[in-house]
Amino acid sequence: MEEYHRPCDEVGFNADDAHNIVQECIDGVLGGEDYNQNNIDQWTANIVEQSLAHLVKLGKAHKYIVTCAVVQRSPYGFHTASSCFWDTTSDGTCTVRWENRTMNCIVNVFAIAIVL
Repeated sequence: MEEYHRPCDEVGFNADDAHNIVQECIDGVLGGEDYNQNNIDQWTANIVEQSLAHLVKLGKAHKYIVTCAVVQRSPYGFHTASSCFWDTTSDGTCTVRWENRTMNCIVNVFAIAIVL
């Protein structure tokens, strides 16, 4: 049964929905895999493309930017930062951190409301 989503009349960005979508995409692409530099380009492309496709299917009046970084696990850590200047009542961001024993993945979603 297909889930019904309201049309593009909701203003705010739902970070929980975005987090769940991205988490499922990462699990589907990286789950069960070990780090392999030869696969990084395809993995990251699949994660961002699948995440974006599922976000758009929510039917919200937003433009989305999805970024993904996958790095081999190391004792040196992996740090990222972002800053946004926007309307916090309608725009939003979500960061999903994923890891296994061989790699770390960070996906950022930025949602900017389309003013109709």
